[in-house]
Amino acid sequence: MVSYLQIFSIFAKIGAFTIGGGYAMLPIIKQEIVKRGWLQEEDFTDIVALAQAAPGLLAVNISIFTGYRLRGVKGSIVATLGSILPSFIIILAIAALFSGFRDNPIVIRMFKGIRPVVVALIAIPMLDMAKKANKTWWAWLITVAAMIPVAFMGISPIYILMSVIIISLAVSFWAENRNKEDRP
Repeated sequence: MVSYLQIFSIFAKIGAFTIGGGYAMLPIIKQEIVKRGWLQEEDFTDIVALAQAAPGLLAVNISIFTGYRLRGVKGSIVATLGSILPSFIIILAIAALFSGFRDNPIVIRMFKGIRPVVVALIAIPMLDMAKKANKTWWAWLITVAAMIPVAFMGISPIYILMSVIIISLAVSFWAENRNKEDRP
């Protein structure tokens, strides 16, 4: 059984050394959790899907669900504290020190240099999840059809999710009725 100290230390390490928040943390969280055998890769994908659907920050939601899966309610509290405490302390320190450096050209260039890395950290786990989740051509079609309106038309993902849920329910009912009619 995984100890509370192990859960806290892993999520604190993730929280302390990840730049970019939720999606940028995915590859590191996945590596730490799956590598240790705490979760299977499929379980991690399910947790990410739940975390995206739940209100709140993605990394915090992943911490909550993973901690709960490992050690129940106390595990979710410990994992959540581990993931947010380092960031909270770092942000406090930066806020106290950064005000004097925010117009410094070196600091500005440093943050501009970090941006492409954060984009890559977000893109890689998304592509991995798409490869694992999309096993058929129509799953890829749905993925692309959902991505285009969000990425290029500024449509909220909530509307896309609601539309896909309604369409899925309709197709499900249609297929069920068709199967009932085909049975003798």
